[in-house]
Amino acid sequence: MAKVAFIGLGVMGFPMAGHLKEKGGHDVTVYNRTAAKASDWAKKFGGQTGATPAKAAKDADFVFTCVGNDDDLRSVTIGEHGVLSGMKKGAILIDNTTASAEVARELEAAAKEKAVSFIDAPVSGGQAGAENGVLTVMCGGDQETFDKAKPVIDAYARMVGLMGPVGAGQLTKMMNQICIAGIVQGLSEAIHFGKQSGLDIEKVIDVISKGAAGSWQMENRHKTMDQGKYDFGFAVDWMRKDLDIVLTEARRNGAKLPLTALVDQFYGDVQAMGGNRWDTSSLLARLERK
Repeated sequence: MAKVAFIGLGVMGFPMAGHLKEKGGHDVTVYNRTAAKASDWAKKFGGQTGATPAKAAKDADFVFTCVGNDDDLRSVTIGEHGVLSGMKKGAILIDNTTASAEVARELEAAAKEKAVSFIDAPVSGGQAGAENGVLTVMCGGDQETFDKAKPVIDAYARMVGLMGPVGAGQLTKMMNQICIAGIVQGLSEAIHFGKQSGLDIEKVIDVISKGAAGSWQMENRHKTMDQGKYDFGFAVDWMRKDLDIVLTEARRNGAKLPLTALVDQFYGDVQAMGGNRWDTSSLLARLERK
């Protein structure tokens, strides 16, 4: 059992912190910007709450952060009352936010000044993966720190991998989002094409999902897409945030991402349709609009 702090109790962080308490058996203290959410978590899981990130992180062996974006991350780590002002020497800071590789390296430098180790550890698997404790975690850091952190991370993950030095976890997550963007657009076009052709979508998917066209998105989203239901996963607003990170990094490293840039524009169209909180499979709604 370790002493753990978890900062950020959104749709991902709330269950992740719960797995650290129940499945991992750790002593968990949480902080959330909306204090009522932290209180709700403590009532459900029996942990403690901290009045600030720094107070939640005091004496913790491992501190997890899972917030919205780079600026939110800076606020809860290096900002006033951030976790790094409360963490003890030798502790490990693990960031599960999907953020830029640049901010990951920035936090590593700030952590070193406090004699704290750092791992960037963005996750994939969505809300369902967080609730079921089966997330994929992509880590950037040194091997020694990773080896210490992995048994703790395992509480909410089915796959935890070290991708390289700090920043590599975020770069891997960017690759993940590039793949998803292209796959969802392709699946949307296929379903749209099939419906326009008068095919039975369920019958078609039952066949093609067993071949080279098969994907997680096809298996898990085709039925709701065919029904025009888009409230089953990762929101369009979040995807656009992630794709902005991807495209910014691509401009920096010279990568050519024409399809990703195009799908990002398509998600902008979905937002204009009022689909900000629809899940990412709502690219089909864009094709079906009258």
